[in-house]
Amino acid sequence: MAFESATNKLPDIAITVSELTEYLRMAMEEHPKLRSCWVVGEVSSANRHPKGLFFTLQDGAASIKCVVWNSQLSKLVETPQPGEQVIVLGSIRLYQQRGEYNLNVWQALPGGQGLQALRYQQLKSRLQQEGLLDLTRKRSLPLHPKIIAVVTSPTAAAWGDIQKTLKKRYPGLKVLFSPAVVQGDLAPQSIVTAIGRVENDGRAEVVILSRGGGAVEELACFNDERVVRAVANCPIPVVTGIGHDRDESLTDLVADTAAHTPTAAAELVVPSFSHLYDEHQQRFQTLYQAICDTIVNSQNQLEIMGNRLRRVRLDRQVEQELERFSWMRQRLLQGINQELQQANQHLELLQEKLVTLDPEAVLKRGYAVVRNQNGEIVRSRGKLNVGDELLLKLSEGEIKVEVKELA
Repeated sequence: MAFESATNKLPDIAITVSELTEYLRMAMEEHPKLRSCWVVGEVSSANRHPKGLFFTLQDGAASIKCVVWNSQLSKLVETPQPGEQVIVLGSIRLYQQRGEYNLNVWQALPGGQGLQALRYQQLKSRLQQEGLLDLTRKRSLPLHPKIIAVVTSPTAAAWGDIQKTLKKRYPGLKVLFSPAVVQGDLAPQSIVTAIGRVENDGRAEVVILSRGGGAVEELACFNDERVVRAVANCPIPVVTGIGHDRDESLTDLVADTAAHTPTAAAELVVPSFSHLYDEHQQRFQTLYQAICDTIVNSQNQLEIMGNRLRRVRLDRQVEQELERFSWMRQRLLQGINQELQQANQHLELLQEKLVTLDPEAVLKRGYAVVRNQNGEIVRSRGKLNVGDELLLKLSEGEIKVEVKELA
């Protein structure tokens, strides 16, 4: 009864979200210290917009979003740039629809080089002195890798983009996934651990370290010395696919190859299967044409020699020469035919290999791909339970089934 009584009184004391945010807006915007305040911090990111300049100010422990409208932009003493320390004058504004607040900036003064940018330059200088940024130490990537490893977040869009690109370009490739946190305070150690996991496994021929785009502060882990040295000391070639174009991280600089997006990294690691097939077809056509040209030239030479022999007296010596000529002609034709047979056999072998790599060919032989509700491939009954719904991919179409019994 006491609970029911308290519940009945709640509507009398509850306020709406609009009332709450309006109260906070008035409290913040009317506060004497917040109506006009000087704030010092480091610019971690800045983006131009048709309405003004949006940037983030941070001091390592906290950050605040700021905006300079176009009407005030030309009046600034210092235009905020990423990595710089600035002192800004502005007022707090709260936006009720989003429940967010920011600092409307009226003026910005230079405050010296930002701590984050200074640390970046110091670490980069040490790496240069150690020779870790030298181009001569960068290793080439394998042309046709059979096993690669990917280090990224399992929930990130980058992982999906990489999987899609690899499957499209190079079917049949084995991919080892080493999950890692790629943002926040835990990211550096998590990435180092994930790279070490790949090294200990020892099967991968190349490693993709990837993350999608984001603000500069979200990508700070790729300038962490632990991550940079883990990539530099990795015995396996490393390709970075970190989704930002404006700033190059130190991890990009020490990696064997750097791409600006996860998809571009995947494209660098493996060749296009269709392109390889086209190249093979072109080589076969070139070889076939060369053999045909050789046959035609040989036949022309034989015809010329035959005409010459017919113009001389057919004595014993001429007859011997004709016999030797006939023997040479037969041997030459046999050799050419043998080369053609070997070329055809090699082509058939390559075509058979191409067919075996085609997943659709496997399905057409009566096999099916079984996936669970999460889209993962089921390889053993140990991961199944009665009542689980499964998706069977056949050669033509898909069917859904339910597990009734585990035999």
